[in-house]
Amino acid sequence: MRVVRNSGVLAVSVALLACLIGGARAAGANLPVSSRWKAGINYKVLSPAQPTNAPPGKVQVMEFFYLACPFCHALEPHIVAWRKTKPAYVQFVQVPVMWAPLQVSDARLFYTLLALGRDDLVPTAFNTIHRLELAAGGNENVMIGRTKAKTLALQEAFAERHGISGSAFVNAYDSFDVHVELDRARQLQTVYQITATPTIIVDGRFKTGPSFFAYHGNESRLASGDRRTIQLINFLTRWAHDHPHAG
Repeated sequence: MRVVRNSGVLAVSVALLACLIGGARAAGANLPVSSRWKAGINYKVLSPAQPTNAPPGKVQVMEFFYLACPFCHALEPHIVAWRKTKPAYVQFVQVPVMWAPLQVSDARLFYTLLALGRDDLVPTAFNTIHRLELAAGGNENVMIGRTKAKTLALQEAFAERHGISGSAFVNAYDSFDVHVELDRARQLQTVYQITATPTIIVDGRFKTGPSFFAYHGNESRLASGDRRTIQLINFLTRWAHDHPHAG
């Protein structure tokens, strides 16, 4: 009788093990498979996955950044080129981080330009800030004043140089819509636990960015990471589009 009982336990154990293995295989089937890109190395699988506001059939790519970030500025030309050739099913959005007053001021400028329908000036702001940074010897506060009033004056002057009236800029700067976008960006930064920029979130399921890549070949680490980030985005968005309910 003892042997029979042990056999029964063994049978149950084997069945449980088989079930666990089957579950692991099923979970693995819900993740991208690639000999080149490795989860936990080149990208992180987010658990739980987060919902996005992308329309049905679309895959959202979200970039966390801030305008004075030199690494974001280095990635930007790659992002610009990619946006011209990305599949129609990819929805791209940028979300500014807000760790400190510098980033808050950058974020407010970003959302003010969007509120005014002048998203075309975002790259101009990007390039202007970094050109001034270089001229100032790397000082990131070139468009940020010691007070909120001084910061507003510097950014208003930038807007006026590019065809936006001062009154329109100020009205948008303190508008309800901009405050809503700032609050939403803070929430997203918290949800995705953003600690570095640029960070890319694909479909609310995968986190990556240049910092996920080490030095490769004859390129600098920065250039190599930027280039391979774009290649990985293409891989992950294609997989997410083909597996909309996986994960």
